[in-house]
Amino acid sequence: MSYILQTQHLTKTIDGKNLVTEVNMHVRKNEIYGFLGPNGAGKTTVMKMVTNLWKPTSGIIQLFGETLTPSSYNFLKRMGSIIEFPMFYEHLSGYENLALHCQYMGYHHPNCIENTLETLDLAASAHKPVQSYSLGMKQRLGIARAILSKPELLILDEPTNGLDPAGMKQIRNLLKTLCTEYGITILVSSHILAEIENIADTIGIIHHGTLLKELSMKEISDKSRAYVELSVSDAKIASYILSEKAGLANFRILDEQNIRIYDPAATTQELSKILMENKIEILTIGNHNESLEDYFLKLTSDERRQPC
Repeated sequence: MSYILQTQHLTKTIDGKNLVTEVNMHVRKNEIYGFLGPNGAGKTTVMKMVTNLWKPTSGIIQLFGETLTPSSYNFLKRMGSIIEFPMFYEHLSGYENLALHCQYMGYHHPNCIENTLETLDLAASAHKPVQSYSLGMKQRLGIARAILSKPELLILDEPTNGLDPAGMKQIRNLLKTLCTEYGITILVSSHILAEIENIADTIGIIHHGTLLKELSMKEISDKSRAYVELSVSDAKIASYILSEKAGLANFRILDEQNIRIYDPAATTQELSKILMENKIEILTIGNHNESLEDYFLKLTSDERRQPC
């Protein structure tokens, strides 16, 4: 089975408004699929339909090689998930909440709760009531619950919300470990490009409810272009020098001070020399490569320019 999850023309309409439209998603087994898009793009809507919380208006969802139906509850035992903000019995401890989860999932394994709490750095607070937990602790407890029964497919909606940078790094490392060492396929959404870029094997970019592109991180790397980023006192005058004196055409003026030069023959040394000879003040200059953020912004910008 090449895909553990795929959708065909998945659409959800509420009160005459399409929240997502014709989404064709393909999540391979044993990979981390980064679901990337701004808030309100449709990420949570897709995840709610995949976990059978919402029913599609039209389209097909296939999980583990079978079509998902409204009564496909058996799939849920093979999945772990956090959709939006995790909810708990606040008066119970973290340990007790996880013990309840094991009971209704029918999962019994020695020390699984203790080990999972240790993994998420919650062992010291295991027997404290959840109502005393911070936002970040509750988020980590939600992830602990999602991974407790070692699911085949893990679905996480913005899992680093409420976490500090150290906590975010911890979750990134955990997701990589779950995928590489335990063979868990992970679908993780985020609006933070750097978070997805650091962990994903495949990226799905969704914008205004439409899945614009699916591609591997390798494809993004292959598509990226090297460039020189130049900051000067006056970009308009500098662009004239680059065009007329240096004979360059493949560059873009970003704003009043910044220029991005894509010509592979343009070195920082040559550019500095010709600009200084023409009395252009250089503030900064350096070599760069286009990032996932650059690709995302270009893709969403192109989508906005398309006629309605």
